[in-house]
Amino acid sequence: MTHLKNRKAKSRERILKSAIELFSRQGFEKVSLGQIMKLAKMTHGAFYAHFASKEALYHASVRETLERSRAARLVKGPLSVQHLTELVANCCSLRELERTRTPGPESVLFNEIGSENAEIRTLFEASYLRMKKMLETRLIALGRLKKLPFDPDRKVIADKSRAILASLIGAVAIAKSLPTGQESKDILNVAQRNILLLIGIKESEVENMLGNLECEATT
Repeated sequence: MTHLKNRKAKSRERILKSAIELFSRQGFEKVSLGQIMKLAKMTHGAFYAHFASKEALYHASVRETLERSRAARLVKGPLSVQHLTELVANCCSLRELERTRTPGPESVLFNEIGSENAEIRTLFEASYLRMKKMLETRLIALGRLKKLPFDPDRKVIADKSRAILASLIGAVAIAKSLPTGQESKDILNVAQRNILLLIGIKESEVENMLGNLECEATT
């Protein structure tokens, strides 16, 4: 019995992993169940032993992406501006976008901008609000510890979180759509600097922090 449960769990994980990769890169509407099962190297008929529908699989893939994302891990980590800087730098890194097989939640979200599917729009909203809440929680905590140069007023924090997500998702969407690598890199670089300035980090410190992170990424 235990062996069968483990085997079923592994099969489900293979389907979910394939779905995350395809949904993150192409979006819900452009991906078929056949493509997902082919990537998972499983038969089409095996799908319904694990998920009730394509929508149910998409919901699970978004939830899994959010839970495993750098954003979720950093929120659970020590309260520091350095952690927040690493989050922004990683999400706005062209190197990360090109090499990762499991893109972050920002990639999942931008694929569904303007979707006409009511269920997907609802899930998009829930995912966006969850990311916004993670940012608000981190910014409020850092503000109360006087690690950021502004009061932890909830309206101010909410507006900053909205601006951060708009910059982040927008920059990733444009960068992944452009054919030229240099322009994509420049957009992401500008976005990460603007986000760090938005949370109150001085311009001289921004350059030093991003420079140090770049050195760490290449070693």
